[in-house]
Amino acid sequence: MQRLRAPGGCPWDHEQTYASLSQYLLEEAYETFDAIQEADATGDTTNLREELGDLLLQVVFHSTIGAERGDFTIDDVSAGVTKKLILRHPHVFGDKKLSRAQDVLDNWDQLKADERAASGKAERVRESILDEVPVHFPGLLETLKVTKKAAKVGFDWENQEQIFAKIDEETAELRSAINSGDTENIAEEVGDLLFAVVNLARHLDVEPETALKKTNRKFRDRFKFIEEQLKLEGKTLEDSNLEEMDALWNKAKAKTA
Repeated sequence: MQRLRAPGGCPWDHEQTYASLSQYLLEEAYETFDAIQEADATGDTTNLREELGDLLLQVVFHSTIGAERGDFTIDDVSAGVTKKLILRHPHVFGDKKLSRAQDVLDNWDQLKADERAASGKAERVRESILDEVPVHFPGLLETLKVTKKAAKVGFDWENQEQIFAKIDEETAELRSAINSGDTENIAEEVGDLLFAVVNLARHLDVEPETALKKTNRKFRDRFKFIEEQLKLEGKTLEDSNLEEMDALWNKAKAKTA
């Protein structure tokens, strides 16, 4: 990467900045996420290995820019995360006794707070504990994070049945908005329903983004089956009707059940 950014190297690489690379970092993270789902479903880690390399490249790229600017080096990045891992695992590298995974999670936030206090860095002024969750997170992830924060201070449903009741309530409100033809309210009620479903996922210890991605992959595979079967019959999607496609969908579903 140093060679690529040096005089006589690659003009495009030389022009990049932290900001210009941010979109690629996000893209590579999502592609790695997708490769993880593929590896989990098929057992083939070929793409995961490749995507992890692409993601690592982004870290190296940013670190090279940092070194050129005198901000930080790749060694600083590595040393920082190593130090963090040691400090946040006193039950491994120290004498603290934490036997359950939940104990580790409960201790994690306190350790982070202690680290911030010890660093001497000026605390960012936050008007709410929810300000710690970036507003630019994908919607499902943001919902999961903000409700986890609220739950830690006791603002949460007591059990899953209460959330099912909330989902029923939001479904009824969405039906009412649809019947009234209130477009703006429909969008709001759809959001409320999604919010309630994510909370159910949280209570079930299901990561909603991963769960939805798996369903998306399942939909892709089954729809591709429809396209392939129609092609074998000499038909296109446009030549077919819903009844035919639905029958093929059920076949695809039976194959993967």
